[in-house]
Amino acid sequence: MNRFHQTLIVAFISLIALAGCNNPEQSTTETSPTSNSTPETVPATTTNPETPATPSATSDFTGLQGVVTNTKTAVEAGDFTKAKGEFDKFEDFWSKVEDGVKAKSPNIYKQIEDTSDEIKAGLKSAAPNKQKLSTALESLNKNVASVAQP
Repeated sequence: MNRFHQTLIVAFISLIALAGCNNPEQSTTETSPTSNSTPETVPATTTNPETPATPSATSDFTGLQGVVTNTKTAVEAGDFTKAKGEFDKFEDFWSKVEDGVKAKSPNIYKQIEDTSDEIKAGLKSAAPNKQKLSTALESLNKNVASVAQP
């Protein structure tokens, strides 16, 4: 019976140790850059929704602006099928940054949401309005650019 309790305690401690090793928020340490024995480990970073200065957020905003630019180019060329295909990529990038935008600027967040809905609807219509879509895409691009700045 005593041996069973000891085994149970060891198993419980092992389980806790294994669970602790699987923690995704486990911090990493940075070694001295002058140390030759081990490679440098980059510390874990946290995302501040008010400053999209992280490389990931920056590339997501760049991707958003690229989608808007490519869509506008296709619209101006009258290729609405291509424009719709390009704009379908918008949500992929937007979903990665929208929470930060909402926290930073709720008004611009709402404008971006409304304008993107307007563009989607315009591209789905039987006879898309080239001028209206171009204007909406220009407005969307300005709003995205304004919140992309740190």
